[in-house]
Amino acid sequence: MKVLVLTISDRASSGVYEDRSGPAIERILMEQIPGVTVDRRIVPDERLDITRAFEEAQSVDVILTTGGTGLSPRDITPEATADYCDRMVPGIPEILRAQSWHETANAMLSRGTAGMKGTTLIVNIPGSVRAAESCTNLLAPVLSHAVNMALGKNHD
Repeated sequence: MKVLVLTISDRASSGVYEDRSGPAIERILMEQIPGVTVDRRIVPDERLDITRAFEEAQSVDVILTTGGTGLSPRDITPEATADYCDRMVPGIPEILRAQSWHETANAMLSRGTAGMKGTTLIVNIPGSVRAAESCTNLLAPVLSHAVNMALGKNHD
Protein backbone atom coordinates (compact mmCIF):
# COMPACT_ATOMS: atom_id res chain seq x y z
CA MET A 1 0.00 0.00 0.00
CA LYS A 2 1.25 3.46 -0.94
CA VAL A 3 0.20 6.40 1.23
CA LEU A 4 0.78 10.12 0.86
CA VAL A 5 0.61 12.14 4.07
CA LEU A 6 -0.15 15.69 2.99
CA THR A 7 0.32 18.38 5.63
CA ILE A 8 -1.72 21.46 4.77
CA SER A 9 -0.35 24.47 6.62
CA ASP A 10 0.76 27.95 5.63
CA ARG A 11 3.18 28.07 8.56
CA ALA A 12 4.73 24.64 7.99
CA SER A 13 5.05 25.14 4.23
CA SER A 14 6.94 28.41 4.79
CA GLY A 15 9.24 26.90 7.42
CA VAL A 16 7.87 28.99 10.29
CA TYR A 17 6.36 25.96 12.02
CA GLU A 18 7.72 22.43 12.27
CA ASP A 19 5.37 19.81 10.84
CA ARG A 20 4.75 17.41 13.71
CA SER A 21 1.45 15.82 12.70
CA GLY A 22 2.77 14.48 9.36
CA PRO A 23 5.64 12.55 10.98
CA ALA A 24 3.27 11.27 13.71
CA ILE A 25 0.88 9.89 11.09
CA GLU A 26 3.76 8.30 9.18
CA ARG A 27 5.12 6.64 12.33
CA ILE A 28 1.76 5.07 13.18
CA LEU A 29 1.21 3.81 9.64
CA MET A 30 4.69 2.26 9.55
CA GLU A 31 4.09 0.56 12.91
CA GLN A 32 0.64 -0.79 12.09
CA ILE A 33 0.56 -1.64 8.38
CA PRO A 34 3.07 -4.22 7.12
CA GLY A 35 4.70 -3.25 3.84
CA VAL A 36 3.27 0.26 3.69
CA THR A 37 5.28 2.95 1.93
CA VAL A 38 4.71 6.52 3.05
CA ASP A 39 5.60 9.75 1.31
CA ARG A 40 5.11 13.13 2.98
CA ARG A 41 4.57 16.57 1.51
CA ILE A 42 3.69 19.98 2.87
CA VAL A 43 1.57 22.53 1.01
CA PRO A 44 0.03 25.88 2.02
CA ASP A 45 -3.68 26.37 2.72
CA GLU A 46 -4.40 27.14 -0.91
CA ARG A 47 -6.98 25.26 -2.96
CA LEU A 48 -4.74 25.16 -6.07
CA ASP A 49 -1.77 23.76 -4.09
CA ILE A 50 -3.95 21.12 -2.42
CA THR A 51 -5.53 20.05 -5.71
CA ARG A 52 -2.14 19.96 -7.44
CA ALA A 53 -0.76 17.73 -4.66
CA PHE A 54 -3.75 15.40 -5.07
CA GLU A 55 -3.22 15.22 -8.83
CA GLU A 56 0.51 14.56 -8.50
CA ALA A 57 -0.20 11.65 -6.15
CA GLN A 58 -2.17 9.58 -8.67
CA SER A 59 -0.19 6.39 -8.05
CA VAL A 60 -0.95 6.25 -4.31
CA ASP A 61 -3.69 4.17 -2.70
CA VAL A 62 -4.44 6.55 0.17
CA ILE A 63 -3.95 10.26 0.81
CA LEU A 64 -4.20 11.34 4.43
CA THR A 65 -4.31 15.10 4.80
CA THR A 66 -3.55 16.77 8.09
CA GLY A 67 -4.52 20.35 8.84
CA GLY A 68 -6.99 22.82 7.44
CA THR A 69 -10.12 21.16 8.82
CA GLY A 70 -11.14 23.72 11.44
CA LEU A 71 -13.19 26.90 11.42
CA SER A 72 -10.49 29.37 10.41
CA PRO A 73 -11.15 31.28 7.18
CA ARG A 74 -7.99 29.65 5.72
CA ASP A 75 -9.18 26.11 6.56
CA ILE A 76 -10.30 24.90 3.13
CA THR A 77 -9.09 21.31 3.10
CA PRO A 78 -12.59 19.75 3.26
CA GLU A 79 -13.84 21.90 0.39
CA ALA A 80 -10.79 21.15 -1.77
CA THR A 81 -11.17 17.44 -1.03
CA ALA A 82 -14.91 17.34 -1.76
CA ASP A 83 -14.42 19.23 -5.03
CA TYR A 84 -11.67 16.82 -6.12
CA CYS A 85 -13.37 13.54 -5.21
CA ASP A 86 -15.74 11.51 -7.39
CA ARG A 87 -17.53 9.84 -4.46
CA MET A 88 -17.75 10.68 -0.79
CA VAL A 89 -17.16 8.21 2.08
CA PRO A 90 -19.11 9.83 4.94
CA GLY A 91 -18.67 7.02 7.45
CA ILE A 92 -14.99 7.74 7.96
CA PRO A 93 -15.25 11.35 9.19
CA GLU A 94 -18.39 10.47 11.16
CA ILE A 95 -16.49 7.83 13.14
CA LEU A 96 -13.34 9.95 13.49
CA ARG A 97 -15.36 12.81 15.01
CA ALA A 98 -17.50 10.53 17.18
CA GLN A 99 -14.52 8.68 18.64
CA SER A 100 -12.36 11.79 18.97
CA TRP A 101 -15.16 13.53 20.85
CA HIS A 102 -14.49 11.13 23.76
CA GLU A 103 -11.03 12.71 24.06
CA THR A 104 -11.97 16.35 23.45
CA ALA A 105 -15.21 18.20 22.85
CA ASN A 106 -13.33 20.24 20.23
CA ALA A 107 -13.62 17.25 17.88
CA MET A 108 -17.11 18.40 16.96
CA LEU A 109 -15.52 21.47 15.34
CA SER A 110 -13.60 19.39 12.81
CA ARG A 111 -14.99 19.66 9.30
CA GLY A 112 -12.88 16.87 7.81
CA THR A 113 -14.31 14.75 5.03
CA ALA A 114 -13.35 11.64 3.09
CA GLY A 115 -13.85 10.54 -0.47
CA MET A 116 -12.59 8.61 -3.46
CA LYS A 117 -10.92 9.83 -6.63
CA GLY A 118 -10.83 6.78 -8.84
CA THR A 119 -9.36 4.09 -6.59
CA THR A 120 -7.56 6.52 -4.27
CA LEU A 121 -9.04 7.09 -0.81
CA ILE A 122 -8.58 10.63 0.56
CA VAL A 123 -9.20 11.31 4.26
CA ASN A 124 -8.90 14.65 6.08
CA ILE A 125 -7.40 14.47 9.57
CA PRO A 126 -7.09 17.42 11.97
CA GLY A 127 -3.73 19.13 12.26
CA SER A 128 -3.07 18.85 15.98
CA VAL A 129 -0.62 16.08 16.81
CA ARG A 130 -2.93 14.53 19.39
CA ALA A 131 -5.90 14.46 16.98
CA ALA A 132 -3.73 13.23 14.10
CA GLU A 133 -2.44 10.34 16.21
CA SER A 134 -5.91 9.45 17.48
CA CYS A 135 -7.48 9.49 14.02
CA THR A 136 -4.63 7.56 12.43
CA ASN A 137 -4.88 4.88 15.11
CA LEU A 138 -8.59 4.57 14.28
CA LEU A 139 -7.99 4.44 10.51
CA ALA A 140 -4.92 2.23 10.23
CA PRO A 141 -6.70 -1.08 10.95
CA VAL A 142 -9.19 -0.60 8.07
CA LEU A 143 -6.97 0.96 5.39
CA SER A 144 -5.84 -2.31 3.79
CA HIS A 145 -9.44 -3.49 3.52
CA ALA A 146 -10.49 -0.12 2.09
CA VAL A 147 -7.75 -0.25 -0.55
CA ASN A 148 -8.68 -3.81 -1.50
CA MET A 149 -12.34 -2.81 -1.79
CA ALA A 150 -11.43 0.16 -4.00
CA LEU A 151 -9.44 -2.16 -6.26
CA GLY A 152 -12.33 -4.65 -6.42
CA LYS A 153 -10.48 -7.32 -4.46
CA ASN A 154 -12.92 -7.68 -1.51
CA HIS A 155 -16.50 -8.63 -2.04
CA ASP A 156 -17.64 -9.27 1.55
